[in-house]
Amino acid sequence: MKWLIYILIIFFGIGRFYSCRKTTSVESPNFPPETMIANVPAEGDTLFPLVKLYWNGGDADGFIAAYEYRYISYHLTKGDSEVFNWVRTDKTSQTITFSSSDEINLQKFEVRAVDNEGAVDPTPAQKHFYTPRTIPPQVTILKPMVDDQYFVLEQTTDWWHGIQLIFTGTDADGVIKSYAYSVDKKPFIETQDTMLFIGPDQFATPLAGEHTIRVIAKDNTDLISLDTAEVKFSMIKPTFNKTLLILDETNENNWPAGISATDDSVDLFYRELFALEDDNQWDEWDYHEQGPPLREILGQYKVLVWHGDDRPTLGPHALSENQELFKDYASVGGNFVLSGWRMIKSFAWRSSLPYSFPEEDFVHKYLHIKRIDESILGSNFTHAVGNSGFSTLHVDSSKLANVFPFYGALSQINLIVEQGAFTKSIYAYGTTENSKFPQYRGQVCGLLYYGTTFRSVVLGFPLFFIEKEDAKKAAEEILQSLKIK
Repeated sequence: MKWLIYILIIFFGIGRFYSCRKTTSVESPNFPPETMIANVPAEGDTLFPLVKLYWNGGDADGFIAAYEYRYISYHLTKGDSEVFNWVRTDKTSQTITFSSSDEINLQKFEVRAVDNEGAVDPTPAQKHFYTPRTIPPQVTILKPMVDDQYFVLEQTTDWWHGIQLIFTGTDADGVIKSYAYSVDKKPFIETQDTMLFIGPDQFATPLAGEHTIRVIAKDNTDLISLDTAEVKFSMIKPTFNKTLLILDETNENNWPAGISATDDSVDLFYRELFALEDDNQWDEWDYHEQGPPLREILGQYKVLVWHGDDRPTLGPHALSENQELFKDYASVGGNFVLSGWRMIKSFAWRSSLPYSFPEEDFVHKYLHIKRIDESILGSNFTHAVGNSGFSTLHVDSSKLANVFPFYGALSQINLIVEQGAFTKSIYAYGTTENSKFPQYRGQVCGLLYYGTTFRSVVLGFPLFFIEKEDAKKAAEEILQSLKIK
């Protein structure tokens, strides 16, 4: 009987096991998603290479997780093509710059949806259109110019900000999106500015010597200028190991009729005024024979004395044409003295007086003179009244005794109507008590600027026509004010 009971127990146990098992069905396959592309732009259009495309997708058994797009550019004239890699995105639109290096280019754009299971649409949506050749942008460097020279310091200062780079760009079939510049073959640095300063730390060492700046542009189709703009120039480290350079720009051919002074006599006059006991500490320079001094010459001297004591009538003094040299020299610590007949007027030669110089103008920013005027021809300037510890100077009437319309006195004296900060009036307009032009009396005609980087003295009258002993005293006091003596 026992064996019968065991058989029944086994039989019922097996039946219970099978009755407890769940029935399962075969899992449904994941269907790939579908992708659709908008009909804008139209199929077969010819378009500018910067194209915005729209698409969408659907998935019957899930949802769209991402999209992938690519394009193939067929260069129809050259007969070759470029195949670009798939790009993944979660967006349903994209602005794309299509490669368009040929005269006419066929673009085949493909986009495919990717669902939440990772399935990819096996038949990507497509669009075909044409793009014409795109023209790369062009860049022109305006500053520095080839073979230019510039002073350089080891560190930037309040006045010296580095080497200024100015350039411009054009794009015939679009707009420039950005620029990049490279210094001495270093990696390009992207910028949106077309005017900037490059600090000394960006240049290769040594700083003194030749350097190269290159500039490229990128347009709104991501084309980069094919011809890199390049300029080679030199940088000079000032030594200031000498004291004084006397620069003669006085043109004796411009004397009013009756003045007989020669170039030699003018040179001797300034030599006796400013020449130092140590001959190794000063030099002379003739502008009309040698032109402006190179920076490698000028950078040796702590002070530049520039005189143009002739009376210009047809054109300005050459000093006004050398503003960049003066700016560069002053910005790195060079001091200067300007003596001249109508010297300040030369910076506003075609302007009516009185004249106010703009804030960034050389005269305003570096000479610290805001507004000027000039005494009329025939007015009698007989002496410069000394101010701020400077001695009074008297005109040497013998040099002008028989000269019309001066007759022993000077006129057309530049008057400093408004001066800038950190300046002192050192000379004022002086005339006779019975002068017919008393309105000029007391007006500033000599100015000292005392800055932290450089100092300057500007005279609104020609020092050559001052009595020699007075002029010697003036030279001594001027050099003392520049902290030279």
